[in-house]
Amino acid sequence: MTKCLVLVLALFAAAPALAQEAGGGAVEADIGLSLEQIEEEGGLTGSVTDESDWQDLGIAIPAFATDSDQPTPANAGGTAALGLDLARVITADLRNNGLFQPVGPDALPRPSYPQVTNPSFPVWTGRGAEMLVHGYVRAGADGRLTVGCYLYDVALREELDRSGWVVQPADWRRAAHKCADLVYSRLSGEDPFFDSKIAYIAETGPKDNRVKRLAIMDSDGANHRFITNGQAMALTPRYSPDYSKIAYLSYLNGKPSIYVYDIGTGRQQLVTTSTNQTYAPRWSPDGRYILYSMAIAGNTDIYRVPASGGTSQRLTNSPGIDVGGSYSPDGRRIVFESDRSGSQQIYVMDADGSNQRRISFFGGRAATPEWSPRGDQVAFTHIAGDIRVAVMSPGGGGLRHLTNGWQDEAPTWSPNGRIIQFFRTERNSGDSSLWQVDLTGRNLRRLPTPVGASDPAWGPVLP
Repeated sequence: MTKCLVLVLALFAAAPALAQEAGGGAVEADIGLSLEQIEEEGGLTGSVTDESDWQDLGIAIPAFATDSDQPTPANAGGTAALGLDLARVITADLRNNGLFQPVGPDALPRPSYPQVTNPSFPVWTGRGAEMLVHGYVRAGADGRLTVGCYLYDVALREELDRSGWVVQPADWRRAAHKCADLVYSRLSGEDPFFDSKIAYIAETGPKDNRVKRLAIMDSDGANHRFITNGQAMALTPRYSPDYSKIAYLSYLNGKPSIYVYDIGTGRQQLVTTSTNQTYAPRWSPDGRYILYSMAIAGNTDIYRVPASGGTSQRLTNSPGIDVGGSYSPDGRRIVFESDRSGSQQIYVMDADGSNQRRISFFGGRAATPEWSPRGDQVAFTHIAGDIRVAVMSPGGGGLRHLTNGWQDEAPTWSPNGRIIQFFRTERNSGDSSLWQVDLTGRNLRRLPTPVGASDPAWGPVLP
């Protein structure tokens, strides 16, 4: 069951010990309180306006301090060892996004507990650090952990931001991701995305007889688990807008069926099933409906069904194959692919199915479109020789290729719309794996998975 973190609102400047445990300054609340709410609760926030280019910014991230090395169920080494692991996760998050050049705790001196709120700035100036991340971890009597995170500008010798969280031991990595999100958002001006989950299809077996299971993991590949057992093929998962559920296609008993899996309870609900071929379930932004495609008498159209099940409404009705609907963030339009013109191309229509029009006119074929959460771009698979991931404007202009592999396909956006995840299939072997690339197309990396992987779906930032 997914747990909300407890946001520590009272992080006073005197000492990290004043980031108190629940019951004395800690307020149970979902992450993401407004500035007004925080100020009403007596908390403090730091703010420095600076529109500098943060590309390649040097950030020092030493091990998090602890007031007393205490045992914790989070690991076998106690809070001191956990402070090192927290800083390692934060370093990996910031390094892998390609925007910063962090130096992690294994190459840095460890600050004392009092230095968390009173850094020795000359030490970090001498090491060439421009920004400094300090933090601490404390074990409470109830077993929970209090994690504090502080961001400093070394040149200005000023605190830029701070926050803290009370977490169950099993959720310590979430606190690290939240700290990385704080640093990333404060320095880049972008929305956070590290504290999020990824669903995908785990693939094992020979390429002509794959076993395909639904799996989920953290955004960095940690905390991996399988959701289905592989007895029925699973395909094309998508998170609900509130993260609480995953819609996916299953071939249980040989019939294509759309199920909704509840992440909190572990239960799943059948939404719709048919003897006809069914494809690509996708949520509406308000979580009330699921789009999908279904083939009847040789014609494939896009349908909409209530997420709780019920009567489906057909949205397209043209000769050919219409699949892959993805809503705009405001829910007013849908982007989809169709071969009604003679080859796979990208189309846009209003949410009720009206005003259908083609937007891709750049040669080759185009498939699997997905609207950016920002609303300004559409990611898709461009098939022109090799198969590559590309983006364009919702009007069809500004085509840019982000990858250059032999077969890269099925893009899905990070919650902040800056990074695209997709799967890559290797020539000859047919092995597939998950990859990420940012909108510059330069920062490309493979995401670790224990088995082959396809059909990724990036969920929203966790509460």
